[in-house]
Amino acid sequence: MIDLEGIYQTYPGPQGPVEALRGIDLRIAAGEVFGIIGRSGAGKSSLVRTINLLNRPVRGSVKVAGRDLLALNDAELREARRDIGMIFQHFNLLSSRTVFDNVALPLELAGWDARRIRERVSPLLELVGLAAFSERSPSQLSGGQKQRVGIARALASQPKVLLSDEATSALDPETTRSILGLLRDINRELGLTIVLITHQMQVIKQVADRVAVIDAGRIIESGPVLQVFSQPQQALTRSLIEDVVPQALPEAVRERVRAQLAADPDHSARLLRLVFAGAEGERPILSEAVRRFDLDLSIVHGQVDEVHGEPFGSLSLLARGPSGRVAEAVAHWRLAGLQVEELSHV
Repeated sequence: MIDLEGIYQTYPGPQGPVEALRGIDLRIAAGEVFGIIGRSGAGKSSLVRTINLLNRPVRGSVKVAGRDLLALNDAELREARRDIGMIFQHFNLLSSRTVFDNVALPLELAGWDARRIRERVSPLLELVGLAAFSERSPSQLSGGQKQRVGIARALASQPKVLLSDEATSALDPETTRSILGLLRDINRELGLTIVLITHQMQVIKQVADRVAVIDAGRIIESGPVLQVFSQPQQALTRSLIEDVVPQALPEAVRERVRAQLAADPDHSARLLRLVFAGAEGERPILSEAVRRFDLDLSIVHGQVDEVHGEPFGSLSLLARGPSGRVAEAVAHWRLAGLQVEELSHV
């Protein structure tokens, strides 16, 4: 559906050109929700605006639904952009127009008559839950309602792709969850391909199928969301996941663990962290290890969550047992697909 190859984007800066994108290769399949995450200044917005050529790259190839956008003339590009809707962080609604008229605007610009516009806009307002607000002005709406108007407007031209540029970052957590739920429903009901730009891993966790992590204009890691959460390869990715599922032991826990280690008579106890995801989280991994390796396991800290309905989390535990048996248990867990780390500093 979306194929970016060798994308470079440069902007003028006070001390010379600034490279915002440096050799981006990205393929997004039809019908998926694809998240692009990074810290401020990483190049996220530059990247998403390349997909509809609001930012024209200095080099590279941009293909959407099989069309090479960089090869199109102005009229052809305007036509192609009707297949690519976009929603923005600050809504971009016209204060002088009602909710209905804001959603109708792209259809008016395309030359639709009043009857066709009403037949298209009314169901969209139903879809986003704003049918009762059609004659209100944007000033009478909450932030979440304004974003729903923006979503309806982006869907007016029946696009194949919906781009979301930090669309929930100005909203409170509850409203964010509701907007992301709406986007997921739209994805499922309409088969729409959605590209989400965000700096919040919580957004990725809630709604994305796959994710790419961008840093300094480059994609440094990508893959299915559950895989990236459970097996992050880059320090930045681990830091972003830490915002959702903290891995560091709280100081109170660290103090208790220090005391337990100090009281261990033969200093055989080891502090381990197990990270599990998917089917691994449904296995009796602790009771298996107790029986098979004759261990005593004490859970000192844990985080359990879900990603797309699959369990994901980590357990920090003190493991005690006969000489060599803890190491055997660690090898067994790793062979079973768990990530196991020894926490040597508490």
